[in-house]
Amino acid sequence: MKELVRRKVDILIASGDEIALKSALAATDKLPVVMIAIDYDPLALNYIASLARPGGNVTGVFFQQVELAMKRLQVMRDVLPNIEAATDANSVEQWQATQRAETTLGLRFAGIELKERPYDYDAALTKAASIYRRALVVMTSKDFFFDRERIANIALRHRIPSIFAFRQYVEAGGLLSYGPNIRAMYRLAADYVDRIARGAKPADMPVEQPTKFEFVINLKTAKALGLDVPDKLQQLADEVIE
Repeated sequence: MKELVRRKVDILIASGDEIALKSALAATDKLPVVMIAIDYDPLALNYIASLARPGGNVTGVFFQQVELAMKRLQVMRDVLPNIEAATDANSVEQWQATQRAETTLGLRFAGIELKERPYDYDAALTKAASIYRRALVVMTSKDFFFDRERIANIALRHRIPSIFAFRQYVEAGGLLSYGPNIRAMYRLAADYVDRIARGAKPADMPVEQPTKFEFVINLKTAKALGLDVPDKLQQLADEVIE
């Protein structure tokens, strides 16, 4: 980021992890910064004063993963009673929200914490107690996103149904996803860049959150797992991959 500032760019984009925004703000407190906050809460971490009036030089798009964690579990609840969750350092808050669902939704969880890259997903699943290998809930993280095909393939090899936040995981072979369209989030960020380039001030531009969520099912994966996805879930899906 400091190199970009030295090159006298007009606007910085901080996408994904908190480290991206932190690096941008360490490099400048004057240049406008458009964030796409996916794996952290910029309000709770005091990067912005409020969603309506962020203040300072930061604005953009914020996806509240913690709230979505509960909703993804509700999707899975009627299909499989025992669920396992995979988390890393970037998704601890999501895991904590998931744990709170044990009482609320009547589910049982075991956590898999992955600390050092490259993550050994196969070994992690193998170590998990068999009672918790009924389903896999994967928290959002840039590392998981980059590894989405590996994760989907390993879950399939272990014959474990999986649910994710973004459709890209399901396109890679995961079973289910429920969350915002990440491409739409980046298009929204591009709109911020355009408005700032035309003279708008980040301090006065409300931080926006996704309002439309999509539910995607991969029936090919379901068939490979020998899983019968209820018709009611298929009818609720925004897309069914066959």
